[in-house]
Amino acid sequence: MNLLRFLTLTILFLSAVTVADEVSLYAAGSLKAALSEVALDFEKATGHRVKTTFAPSGLLRQRIEQGEPAQVFASANTKHPTKLHMDGHAGPVAMFARNKLCAIVQTDTSVDEASLLDVLLDPNTRVGTSTPKADPSGDYAWALFRKADKIKPGAFKVLDAKALKLTGDRHTPKAPKGRNQYGWVMEGRKADLFLTYCTNAVLTKKEVPELKIVTVPDALSVSAKYGITVLKGAPSAARQLKAYILSTDGKRVLVRYGFGTP
Repeated sequence: MNLLRFLTLTILFLSAVTVADEVSLYAAGSLKAALSEVALDFEKATGHRVKTTFAPSGLLRQRIEQGEPAQVFASANTKHPTKLHMDGHAGPVAMFARNKLCAIVQTDTSVDEASLLDVLLDPNTRVGTSTPKADPSGDYAWALFRKADKIKPGAFKVLDAKALKLTGDRHTPKAPKGRNQYGWVMEGRKADLFLTYCTNAVLTKKEVPELKIVTVPDALSVSAKYGITVLKGAPSAARQLKAYILSTDGKRVLVRYGFGTP
């Protein structure tokens, strides 16, 4: 083998190793803090690098379907990764985390767990949500509205009409770099009350301490189930990352950020 051929093969081999050792992780925005830390831990444990992309799960699924190079997809529901699996784009889906909705509330809005539904229905209360279909947080908010309708008939129609879809869509305004999306929305007083994941609510209050967090009562509570899958054609490092997220070490980080686990 001449020197030129040897060098060419060496370069191709090293390039293949480099590609295989970098994992492209697409994950729900609500997972950004937790999975950023998990990704760093995985890198230290395995030597593989992780390139992260965080955005609303529905929009990420569309981007993957359009050909973006995701290798692991961690969604805020199981519906989006399951569709990729059923369409032949990804492997089996595993549930790896749980979440639920809380209300982030302005200081001058009087509300507690017992009065939450009445305040939601009050014509003077501006209710903020994320955007259904684009962001599972919005889908879970609408599931809450349907539960409300069973308690107070007609509530769904009222809430469906009044809810302000302030985040989660590709066209909704984005917070400045470094700002929490929900903290920015609430600090700008775009809503009196915002329904989002409890994990988001905790991070929002850290940034804007004057905001209140109100727990959703059991009768209205909606469980958010997070699903993860590996895309077809992904390297073995991608399967290792999925396994690490599902491992005790991965779950330990998720729990520290307020997520429940299966």
